[in-house]
Amino acid sequence: MEKGKKVLTGITTSGTPHLGNLVGAIQPAIESSRSKATSSFLFLADYHSLIKSQDPNLTHGSSFEIAAAWLACGLKPDVVTFYRQSDVPEIMELAWILSCITAKGLMNRAHAYKAAAAMNHEQGISDLDKGVFMGLFNYPILMAADILAFNADIVPVGNDQKQHIEMTRDIAARFNHLYGEVFTLPEALISERTGVLPGIDGQKMSKSYNNTIPIFLEEKSLLKMVRKIKTNSLEPGVPKDPTACNIFKIYKAFASKSEVDDLELLYANGIAWGEAKNVLFEQLNTQLKPLREKHKEIIEDRKKLEETLINGAVKARKTASVILQNVRQAIGIKSFIN
Repeated sequence: MEKGKKVLTGITTSGTPHLGNLVGAIQPAIESSRSKATSSFLFLADYHSLIKSQDPNLTHGSSFEIAAAWLACGLKPDVVTFYRQSDVPEIMELAWILSCITAKGLMNRAHAYKAAAAMNHEQGISDLDKGVFMGLFNYPILMAADILAFNADIVPVGNDQKQHIEMTRDIAARFNHLYGEVFTLPEALISERTGVLPGIDGQKMSKSYNNTIPIFLEEKSLLKMVRKIKTNSLEPGVPKDPTACNIFKIYKAFASKSEVDDLELLYANGIAWGEAKNVLFEQLNTQLKPLREKHKEIIEDRKKLEETLINGAVKARKTASVILQNVRQAIGIKSFIN
């Protein structure tokens, strides 16, 4: 990664942080933040959560849980900019400005909107927009504002989020074409190693599917959850395909190459599913135990956590306010006295 690059990552605060969040966003972002060649912006996407949940207790509780998760997993707030989306009003102002130059046709192509419309079509509903709220429809614009408010260069995302970065680039390019070179066109950073982590049912691990494995489960609960991972009916002794196995895919995201090679050999030799789940549990428990202990310390001091986020917002606004001022100047919203 080139020197001086800004890297930005966020997690939607709509549930308990899970292993998919850990390998898809938290770990890569923390690893990137350790480089002196980059500036890291890491945030809690609490306004985004309103698309998925109208439960204020869930939104508030999840924000606390996810903030604690970042810190428990090794985030150093003194070397990164760690903040709540809602504490940086420049993001919301920029979202409105961007919406004014974003074509509806571009938003029509967003995967989430197309999926909602397709579901209505499959159910024979004539109004394809039934149940579609503007928050869902405008989601890519708010995500673009999250990124462009800091002129981030690199955005680590899962492959399923790649389209949103492409749309951000389109929006930024449109703005630059109209008003001059204000925005950096960001690049998506997609991990080839982990891909999309499957949940216990084999679908993408997601709070929306209720198939997640929370990061900070106690040992007994973690083992119970691992036992629920869906497998096929192949008997012990029958060779198994690791590339089509949910257990193996999760294991691969946490194990070293040599450990993955060893398990792959066991699959070829017909490992029993119960044994494979035990291997996965031991790997997860070994890595998650120290995080679990650190997490317990953090959640006992809410005041310190709140102060950490407030201080992070001050740092975030120093960057975002400069960029927004440039945006205002470019679009003609400025003082009458130069």
